[in-house]
Amino acid sequence: MTIAPIRTAIVLEKIAWIRKMVAAVRQLDCSSAEQFFSDTRNIAAAESYLRRALEALLDLGRHILAKGFGMAVMEYKEIAVQLVAQGVLSKEDGQTLRQLAGYRNRMVHFYQEITPGELYEICRDQLSDIE
Repeated sequence: MTIAPIRTAIVLEKIAWIRKMVAAVRQLDCSSAEQFFSDTRNIAAAESYLRRALEALLDLGRHILAKGFGMAVMEYKEIAVQLVAQGVLSKEDGQTLRQLAGYRNRMVHFYQEITPGELYEICRDQLSDIE
């Protein structure tokens, strides 16, 4: 794979999509567990919005590696490893991205193990640092 310019339009598109998905999660009523669980659509919506945000984030990392470094990376966790190796992410951020990649894989392949409670906790507690 050859190095090519990282496409600004793709970067902006992925960032906008991530923000849109996070904003959609924030519109869910997470004021209390009782409120969140009172409408079962909240659980499905939370799972979908979170998974799609994670996939966009990882696709963005894959684009940066492919275009900026000429690297074809297939595994989501490997994207995090290579972004650290190339100096794009700090070790700490790379570890976080690797954990997020693992969670995305769990959401897709072991979806039956994702509990409504953990989705609620993620929606309530884990999105505060995202713009």
